[in-house]
Amino acid sequence: MADSSVYKIIELIGTSEVSWEEAATLAVNRASKTLKDLRIAEVTQMDLKIEDGKVAAFRCRIRLSFKYLGE
Repeated sequence: MADSSVYKIIELIGTSEVSWEEAATLAVNRASKTLKDLRIAEVTQMDLKIEDGKVAAFRCRIRLSFKYLGE
């Protein structure tokens, strides 16, 4: 089973004043600074922050998997 691997999944929320795509990208980019072997990011929810009747921010919730190297 030399090719077998185990992956861990975490949930993150990215925010952006520009777009949902940027919000998701920011979350992945931030996670990549401390986690290794990122594999899949699944968008599970998107929502908006509204202030004074206008969109103030985009929020993107993602489930991110990475190779688990723990014992």
